[in-house]
Amino acid sequence: MTDQEQKDQSQCAEQQEEKIRYVDVYEASGRIYTRKITGFFQKLRRYTGLPLMAGFLLMPWFVIDGRPAMLFDLATRQFHILWLTFGPQDAMLLSWLLIIAAFSLFTVTVLVGRVWCGFTCPQTVWTMMFIWAEHFFEGDRNKRIKLDQAPMSPQKFARKFGKHAMWVTIAFITGLTFIGYFTPIRELIQGLATFTAEPVATFWVAFFAAATYMNAGYMREQVCKYMCPYARFQSVMYDEDTLTVFYDYKRGENRGARKPDEDYKSQGLGDCIDCSWCVQVCPVDIDIRDGLQLECIDCGLCVDACNSVMDKMGYDRGLIRFTTEDAISTGKTNVFRPRLLGYAAAMIIMIGAFAYAIGNRVPVKVDVQRDRGANMYRVVGDEIQNVYTLKVLNLDPQAQVYHITLEGELPFTLAGYRPMLIEQGEIVSFPVRVTIPKVDLNTTKALFTFRIASDTNPELQTTVEATFIGPTPKVTP
Repeated sequence: MTDQEQKDQSQCAEQQEEKIRYVDVYEASGRIYTRKITGFFQKLRRYTGLPLMAGFLLMPWFVIDGRPAMLFDLATRQFHILWLTFGPQDAMLLSWLLIIAAFSLFTVTVLVGRVWCGFTCPQTVWTMMFIWAEHFFEGDRNKRIKLDQAPMSPQKFARKFGKHAMWVTIAFITGLTFIGYFTPIRELIQGLATFTAEPVATFWVAFFAAATYMNAGYMREQVCKYMCPYARFQSVMYDEDTLTVFYDYKRGENRGARKPDEDYKSQGLGDCIDCSWCVQVCPVDIDIRDGLQLECIDCGLCVDACNSVMDKMGYDRGLIRFTTEDAISTGKTNVFRPRLLGYAAAMIIMIGAFAYAIGNRVPVKVDVQRDRGANMYRVVGDEIQNVYTLKVLNLDPQAQVYHITLEGELPFTLAGYRPMLIEQGEIVSFPVRVTIPKVDLNTTKALFTFRIASDTNPELQTTVEATFIGPTPKVTP
């Protein structure tokens, strides 16, 4: 091997070492000091986050028909969502809703990447609120770094105390509001104020307040990097035409510092001045110029930071922007691709089916169990009798009186039942007897139908099939 070949091999090895990035997943990362920035995506996050926050905080306070507008009553196993009430029998609807949410996430990810993480994920929204509190009490990035390096003083203590007091306040309100979806919030606040709240409710308020304080105050990017499963499988849904945050390496390289009015292109430099603002504003502490990374949450802060620098330098915006890999390499993007169309079609079909099921849902549930004693049937005089236990659940917002009738090919009659008032959300269980004359029963098993209908609302009715058991008919020789 000649000296030149050895030199080339050595340079190649050095370049490979520079490209390799060693990460110790168990190594404690340093604290991230984010720079405050303004721009389009920062404003967009405010416009998307504030309505979500307002909805989260206000929903437990709204009252519909004398109950909270949204209440997940675990004790009675009833979930009240606006004007609808769901019970254990509606578990299939919950499964549908979760599947729809999953396909919606898949569709959005294929189209525009992890915008859910960057703009509407609770972890991001609460983290941004905690970062705002840091900026308010401790100042911007450089001031916070100097403050942490400085020895303790009355001024430092006051700033730190104010920040943590704000964090605790936000965390407590968060925990209180979240438990307000499971316990009426007015009763919960009154109980906490008078020290008469249920110990279980008090524990969960404290638990979720502490979890919010830790996740948004200290763990922050660790939740996105290591705890969130979405970061692990989102790369499977990405393709070359997924819209996400990219650094235009063709335009930006080679990087280097320069003066605003300097002819940098004659020096072989690109538009990137290597100011590292895109790194300083990143809440997960990555360098977008290294390419697409699983830690990136598509929050757009690096886009706002880079655009502000481009404005100061007099360059065109968009060195870092929301675009696609194909757009950077070829200048073209294929929006309508099979994967996206398949996810969107499945999502639309499931949303339509779910809406149809909700629209045609009858707010009364009935469960029928036939008496399974030693005798499957009873012979009383000239009649054969079966005993059933009916459980009627009234999910209508109003109390209802339900009547029960029988339908079938044979002349079945109902005995042992009288209409009764069933309150909203109440389950009433009672036995009924179904009889038929011996001469009219010519089979061992016969099907018939219970029809349960409200006496005030004709549309409020449902049916359930049951089986009538009788003796084996005698065969005439």
